[in-house]
Amino acid sequence: MRERACTQCKTLFYGSVCPTCKSTSFSEDFSGLLIILDPEKSQIARKVGIKTPGRYALKVR
Repeated sequence: MRERACTQCKTLFYGSVCPTCKSTSFSEDFSGLLIILDPEKSQIARKVGIKTPGRYALKVR
């Protein structure tokens, strides 16, 4: 099974439902990788609007 990116929150996951926002809208066509360990201390997470630790795609097509 290929990794998928949620089209709503850009979380990277395996399966058919996004574990972060519970959306079923996803794409296997994405680019870039952003790993957020501590969203409260991360300036990038604040700028992008990420509030949950995890792996995120930078661009989802």
